[in-house]
Amino acid sequence: MDLLTRLNSGPALVADGAMGTMLQSAGLPPGGLGEAWLLEQPDAVAQVHRAYVEAGAELILSCTFGGTRGRLSHAGLGDRVVEVNRRAVEVARQAAAGRAYVAGDIGPLGELLAPLGTRTFEEAVELFAEQAAGLAQGGADVLYIETMSDLNEARAAVEGARRAAPHLPITVTFSFDTRGRTSMGVRSEQAAQSMVELGAAAFGANCGASLEMTEEALRKMHEAAPEAILIAKPNAGLPRMEKGQTVFDATPEEMAEAARRFVALGVRVVGGCCGSTPEHIRAIARALKS
Repeated sequence: MDLLTRLNSGPALVADGAMGTMLQSAGLPPGGLGEAWLLEQPDAVAQVHRAYVEAGAELILSCTFGGTRGRLSHAGLGDRVVEVNRRAVEVARQAAAGRAYVAGDIGPLGELLAPLGTRTFEEAVELFAEQAAGLAQGGADVLYIETMSDLNEARAAVEGARRAAPHLPITVTFSFDTRGRTSMGVRSEQAAQSMVELGAAAFGANCGASLEMTEEALRKMHEAAPEAILIAKPNAGLPRMEKGQTVFDATPEEMAEAARRFVALGVRVVGGCCGSTPEHIRAIARALKS
């Protein structure tokens, strides 16, 4: 069945966990771009996808968080946007082997929109549309916009995705990490109301400063839009430095317990973001199926 039918009729869907940290552990050089590595080492990326599917993920995100033209230009791939995004979805679909839905992942542009920055709204729409076109060509089941902090950028991403692939559902998640707001000051209830107005198929919270902050944001989203399909994809707790490495402090068991609380709030998609591993996702899957 298609993804929206599944979300509306079945139990909560288990999503995957972090991609970047998993690629680094698989050999991605420090500071390297996962999207560029995908072209060189597709099997390594596919193995991460397969590990999450084996752990119980029913929705996996393509390796395209930085798949817009500006970000890809840092790796000399600015003229290969459609190719990179199409290939990433193809790799994910092959790894899923029909066992999981594939989301075409769309992250922020990495630059501010006017008037705070120089990028115009229409230019942002065009950049997001270019990426979305490649994701759609690869066969994505959904266009998954994530880690948004600016409502205008989120609107531009939705408009671009819709322009490029009007047949695909669009979801949006925001990162809340500053006193319950995004880094650009957006409150969770504001984000929810805006996404309802835009007609997003689902929305929610990802990344963020802590599990508790993500939970509170989702609670307020649910209160603002009680009929909405919500998504929770938090970091594996708070990060800290240990022997020069970033370590996240939430155990798989703690993530699983948080997943139960998220679902009790009406969340329909639960996974992990930075620091989460297949073990975290396996624990979430067990918790949601018990």
